[in-house]
Amino acid sequence: MIHIRTMTDDDLPLGMRLRSQAGFNQTEADWRRFLDLQSDGCFVAELDGEPVGTVTNCVFGPVGWIAMLLVDERFRGRGIGTRLTEHALGYLDGRGVRTARLDATPRGRPIYEKLGFVAEYELARREGTASGGRSHDAVVALAREQLDAVVALDREVTGTDRRRLIERLYQERPEATWGFYAGDQLAGYLTVRDGTNAAQIGPGVALTDEAGRALGDVALEHCAGARVFVDIPTDNVAAVRWAESRGLAVQRYFTRMRRGEPVVDRPSQLWGSSGPEKG
Repeated sequence: MIHIRTMTDDDLPLGMRLRSQAGFNQTEADWRRFLDLQSDGCFVAELDGEPVGTVTNCVFGPVGWIAMLLVDERFRGRGIGTRLTEHALGYLDGRGVRTARLDATPRGRPIYEKLGFVAEYELARREGTASGGRSHDAVVALAREQLDAVVALDREVTGTDRRRLIERLYQERPEATWGFYAGDQLAGYLTVRDGTNAAQIGPGVALTDEAGRALGDVALEHCAGARVFVDIPTDNVAAVRWAESRGLAVQRYFTRMRRGEPVVDRPSQLWGSSGPEKG
């Protein structure tokens, strides 16, 4: 019998074990962030009393993000992933969310399609070893008082108010959040955080190709010598060309999907997704 309950800090070892099975990049700090941002929206599936799966939610006003749908490889094919997704959708419906979004792996996409999700666009995870040596005068490390401008710019491009996420990421790594200024106008921002397998570049947006390339170069310089991941919409031709020129090769693809109302976003100005967790 499948039972679904709310996730707690005591379930962090479960999350890390399932993450390891799937080869995902999240750290324990990521799991703690999921719980802190939506403590009542993260869930564990138990099969006959044994914890065997997870799913997380994060609500940004009318938009909800579903992520970390993981099922123990010993118990796949028993409908646990579907039950977890249905439970997550029920939670979002109860919060009045008009649009549920997620980034699907090829394995997860059929589950979501059966539940009414439709594909929006593709993202490619690119990976490589960061090389340094590039700096840009227009790129500056951001101070806390500049976060309002970052949130406004992010909302303009993503169609979602992700203030809670951006402020939390800045709190964790203030030295790894940069902005690109055209005169006195913020034209882009980008962040980096630690991962289990590689440093994750993103989230980040840029209104111009110049801003995107400069921010990406500074992020690579910051991570020089380390393995990095960055998730880029395949429709962002300029970002794809930049990544290829910096030796970042495609590792895997995700499909951004939604159920409910469309979100008016601009994939061509998204230079780094936050990862599959929150767009």
